Amino acid sequence: MTDPTHENRPPGTRATARKLVTPTEDESRVAVESSRALAAHLGGPGASLTLAVKNGKGMEDLVLPAPAVRLLLNVLTELGQGNAVALDTVHPELTTQQAADLLNVSRPYLVKLLDEGVIPSWKIGTHRRVLREDVLKYKADIDAKRLQALEELAAQAQELNMGY
Repeated sequence: MTDPTHENRPPGTRATARKLVTPTEDESRVAVESSRALAAHLGGPGASLTLAVKNGKGMEDLVLPAPAVRLLLNVLTELGQGNAVALDTVHPELTTQQAADLLNVSRPYLVKLLDEGVIPSWKIGTHRRVLREDVLKYKADIDAKRLQALEELAAQAQELNMGY
């Protein structure tokens, strides 16, 4: 069976049903060069990018918004390192399994967090839903607490002259 996405991909790339793209060595090299050039032109976190695209009618400007530029830079960086890349979407409303996957925790642990009110949720019939925004806020809070604890441990190690 042939790959149905083959005709939409550059030569040398491979994809699965999840549209996973694995670069060849030449594509990795080009991705490194492109990511460096793109990073050099970015003015900051809100920078957009205008591309001159040649089509059958001549040249046309294509404006990429800042989130697309950041995503493109991340993709080029990963491809440049020889990593396979797949694009996935996260909807505004998540099931408990999707939220658990996003947090990299078990679904029962996530349900416990929902029951405790740590992350807001609601029910549609017997099924719970959570907002992506609330899950990401919880993740950012937990990550910040982990970083603070790590910094405190490092400071204690320095005070105790533990050689770290």
